Amino acid sequence: MKILRTPKELQEYRKSLSGSVGFVPTMGALHKGHLSLIEKSVAQNEHTIVSIFVNPTQFLPGEDFEKYPRRYEADKKICKLAGVDALFMPEASAMYEKDEVLIKAPRQKGYVLEGHFRPGHFDGVLQVVNKLLHLANPHRAYFGKKDAQQLFLIQKMVKEFFMDTQIVPCEIVRDDDGLALSSRNLYLSPEERQKALAIPRALKRGVKLIQQGEFKTKTIRNEMLKVLSDIKVEYVEIVNKNFDSIDTVEIGNTILLIAAYVGNTRLIDNVWV
Repeated sequence: MKILRTPKELQEYRKSLSGSVGFVPTMGALHKGHLSLIEKSVAQNEHTIVSIFVNPTQFLPGEDFEKYPRRYEADKKICKLAGVDALFMPEASAMYEKDEVLIKAPRQKGYVLEGHFRPGHFDGVLQVVNKLLHLANPHRAYFGKKDAQQLFLIQKMVKEFFMDTQIVPCEIVRDDDGLALSSRNLYLSPEERQKALAIPRALKRGVKLIQQGEFKTKTIRNEMLKVLSDIKVEYVEIVNKNFDSIDTVEIGNTILLIAAYVGNTRLIDNVWV
C-alpha cells in the first residue's frame, strides 16, 4: 500500500493506474462503517484509493476540529488489511491556498437541516470533495447514507459540475446495540451511550408507525420526539429524497432524520423508507 502525502503525488499515482478506480474519502478514526465502504470499493474496482483528511473548512468555530479523533497508525493498518492500494494523507497546507476559489452550497437545500444548524458546513464539505474527486479522478466514489444530506449535495454537485464519477451510496452500519457507527461515538461515556440509544429507538418507532399505516409526518414526528425526551434534540424531520418537507410519507422516497446532543456530543442518524 502506497502512502501519498501531496496532491501531486496522488495525481502522479493516479496517472499510473489502468482499470477501474474506486475512492473512499474519510476523516479517519476508521470504524466498521468506513470499512464497509472500503470493502465495497475493493470488490467493485481494480484499484482502491482511500483518503484520510480532517478537513478544517467544514468545521464551524467552536466545533470539535482540534479534538476530532486522529488514529493514523491504526487507520493505516486497517486500510492495508482491507486491500487498499493507496492512502492519501495530506496536510491542510497542501490542500488549501490563502485566497481560495470557493464553492458554495446551494442556497436552499444547503441551508436546511444540517445546513441550518451548521451554516457554512456544506461549503467546506463540497469544497474538499470537489478537490478530492479531481485529484483521485475515480470511476466510483463511496459515501455512507448516515450523512444523508451530505450525500444528496455531493450527488447534486457531481451532476451539475458534469463530473465523470459515479457516487455510490452505502448503507448505514450499526453496532450490536443499534447505534449508528460514528467516529464521534468515541466521545460518549458509557452512561451517555445508553442515552444515545434513544436515537435508533426513535427511528424504529417511526418506521413501525409507517408499517402500521400511519403516513402523516406530523404524527410520526411527534411520536419520535416522545422517545427522545431524555436528550437534547436539534431536529427530527421527515423529508423526501430531494430534501423537501412532506406532509405524507411516500414509500420508497422518504427519509426520517434525527440530530441530537448526548452530553456535548452531537450525533446524527436516519432511516430511508
